[in-house]
Amino acid sequence: MKILVIGGTGLIGSKLVDILVRRGHQAIAAAPSTGVNTLTGEGLEAALVGVDVVVDVANSPSFEDKAVLEFFQTSGRNLLAAEAAAGVRHHVALSVVGTHRLAASGYFRGKIAQENLIEAASIPYTIVHSTQFFEFLGGIVQSGAAGNVVRLSPAFMQPIASDDVAAAVADAALAAPLNATVEIAGPERVRLAELAQRYLRKIGDARTVVADGEARYFGAALDDDTLVPGPGARLGRIDFDTWFSRSHRQQAA
Repeated sequence: MKILVIGGTGLIGSKLVDILVRRGHQAIAAAPSTGVNTLTGEGLEAALVGVDVVVDVANSPSFEDKAVLEFFQTSGRNLLAAEAAAGVRHHVALSVVGTHRLAASGYFRGKIAQENLIEAASIPYTIVHSTQFFEFLGGIVQSGAAGNVVRLSPAFMQPIASDDVAAAVADAALAAPLNATVEIAGPERVRLAELAQRYLRKIGDARTVVADGEARYFGAALDDDTLVPGPGARLGRIDFDTWFSRSHRQQAA
C-alpha cells in the first residue's frame, strides 16, 4: 500500500513512517522541507500519484488564534481537494481528545474546523482523537509558569507516549475507513497539576506546582472530563515513568 504522511518529518509523522515501512508498505514523508506544502498546495498533486491512503498528522506552525484557524482550514481544503482528484481511498487525521469541549481555545477551534471539513468531504475517513502527549509536558508547565510557581488545573488527564500514538495511527491507516472518530489515551489517569509536579521533580526543577481550578488550559477552562477519553478508548502501554526513562536515555545517547 502507498501511504502519504502529511507532517511526516515531525514527532509523530517520522515514527509513523518508520512503522509503516517496517510493516512492508511504501510510506512517504510529506512536509514543506520535502517539497510538499498543504498550505500553498505546492507539490501536492505529484505527491498523491498512486497514493491509497493519506495520513494527516501536520500541526500549525503558529498557535495564534487566527493563524491556527487559517492553517487548518486552508490546508484541509487543499489536501482534501487534491485527494479527491487523485482518487485517494482513505483519509486519516490525528486530532485531540476533548476538541469539541475546548472550543474556548483558538487552537481547538482550528481543529474543529479541520474535522468539519473531513466529515463533509467525499473521501472515506478515520479521525483519531488522542490525549495529550507526554512529550508536551514541558510546554504545559511553561504555559502556567510565573516565577517559581506554576499554576495548572487539577483536572484529570490521561497522557500518552508518542510511540503509542504512532502505533495506533498506523493501525488506523492500514484498516478500513470507519467514517467515525476513535479515541486513544495513555494507561494512567492523573491530575494535571500532580503530573506536572512529578515531571518537574524528575528533571530537577525546584518550581512548585499549584493546583488552581481557575487556571486555563491554552485558553480553555477544564473539568474532570475535558481531557480524558470516553469508554472504549484504545489505551497505550507506556506509562509516565517508562516514557521518562526511555526519553532521557535517548537524549543521553
